[in-house]
Amino acid sequence: MTKTFYKYQGTGNDFVVFDNRQMHFDKNNASFINRLCDRKLGIGADGLLLLENSATTDFTMVYFNADGTLGSMCGNGGRCIVAFASFLGIIDTDTQFEAYDGLHKATINNRIVSLQMKNVKDIDIYKDHIFLDTGSPHHVQCVENVSDFDVYQVGRKIRYAAPYFESGANVNFVQVVSEYAFKVRTYERGVEAETLSCGTGVTAVAIAMHATNQTSQNEISLHTEGGVLQVRFNNQGTVYSDVFLVGPAVQVFSGTINVDSNV
Repeated sequence: MTKTFYKYQGTGNDFVVFDNRQMHFDKNNASFINRLCDRKLGIGADGLLLLENSATTDFTMVYFNADGTLGSMCGNGGRCIVAFASFLGIIDTDTQFEAYDGLHKATINNRIVSLQMKNVKDIDIYKDHIFLDTGSPHHVQCVENVSDFDVYQVGRKIRYAAPYFESGANVNFVQVVSEYAFKVRTYERGVEAETLSCGTGVTAVAIAMHATNQTSQNEISLHTEGGVLQVRFNNQGTVYSDVFLVGPAVQVFSGTINVDSNV
């Protein structure tokens, strides 16, 4: 069976996207998903997104890591699937959808998607890093010169180390630019490499920098290798609410591919 796919990217974090409202996609075939995401043998992407029906919201988002495993929340993927839903005519400018970590609200205007993320209240602050969950688990660590930092080697080591082990954590390396801006590079589990941008990652960085008094601002610019994202939030005590991830989401191209599970 051939099926139309779409390629989307949000600040360089790219995804293969399928309209799976008819439930024709084999979600149990991890090796096929991995092949689709392979940059030499397939379409090439950091992950795969399925847009499915929902009984209570506009749609459901299902996210797979590039290695074929079912993923947790993906912030840039969430922004891209909102753009895809707009392209399909499912939504206009406002939406609510289901994802791995619950309900999300979002708006889209001229390719800019503002996505509400989960509230965050559990932030573990250690001597050399911060750990928090923004829909996916994130290790946040400040470095002096992130541009020259060995993200792959150091990130991979931390990703598998205690207390994360096999389940792992995404690892973000951060450089302070100003009270309003930070540079971020991220090693993503499931991709097992650095990605050009990570939505839940920059969200984690913004909150972590505020929680450790690196900034007093509640609207922060995060400069990734793939572009600039904005994170804003409200803060009361240890609770971060009304957290929004804002940035562009763009359809790159579309095509057809054989999606039979035995391919």
